[in-house]
Amino acid sequence: MLSACQTAKGNKMSALGIAGVAAQAGARSIIATLWLVDSKSSVFFINEFYKNLKHGIPKAEALRLAQISLMAIPEYNNPYHWAPYLLVGSWL
Repeated sequence: MLSACQTAKGNKMSALGIAGVAAQAGARSIIATLWLVDSKSSVFFINEFYKNLKHGIPKAEALRLAQISLMAIPEYNNPYHWAPYLLVGSWL
């Protein structure tokens, strides 16, 4: 989990930024962000994502469910809060 801001933002050196470097280094799966993220909504997202994984839910579905949980909260239902998360690598 690369929970810092813009960890999937690429440049000339790496198409997917830090997430791409992590994938090239051998990480099987990476959750990264496409833009600056709000700290409070990120904490909620990360907690939901890992809670889902703990229950045996595959990574892609855990990501989707965490995003849906954010959308259900009025202060976080704007795509700014739930849409920057990107799963790179294995979805299982």
